[in-house]
Amino acid sequence: MRLVKPLSIAAVLATCLIVASSSDAGLYRRQYYSGWSYYPSSSYYYSYYYYKPYDSYDGYSYHYCIYYPAQPRYVYYYNPYSRVYWGRFDTQGKEGEQYSLLAEKDRKRTLKDIPDKAFPKPGKMPEIPDAKDGERIAPPAKEDLPKGEPKDLPSDKP
Repeated sequence: MRLVKPLSIAAVLATCLIVASSSDAGLYRRQYYSGWSYYPSSSYYYSYYYYKPYDSYDGYSYHYCIYYPAQPRYVYYYNPYSRVYWGRFDTQGKEGEQYSLLAEKDRKRTLKDIPDKAFPKPGKMPEIPDAKDGERIAPPAKEDLPKGEPKDLPSDKP
């Protein structure tokens, strides 16, 4: 009888450890988007796209997603390491035909330097940058995209 109580406590603790470790596995995400923030001086929203090129990668790398309320059809992807725009997501495109990956020669530091004709016909989402396993970028959730410009910011109009 003396062993029953300690064994019961040990069994409960072991069960808690198993449940805790299995729920931690659910927290792991190879890629995800942050929330949207507004950059008023340039009139756009930005979000971070965080990713791991492979499962054992330590930490996350990131790119920016840029969304202009004046151009609500597209979310542009910007690489802060090479400092160029490298593609865009078409929010109105058919699933599986939503991403235009720019050719290396067409990737520029500013969007105004990229003619619209440089964006090819949309296709599948590209692979996660530097991925070795072919895993593709998850598209941004359309329902999470900002709606217009923030109403609570000061206006230039009197």
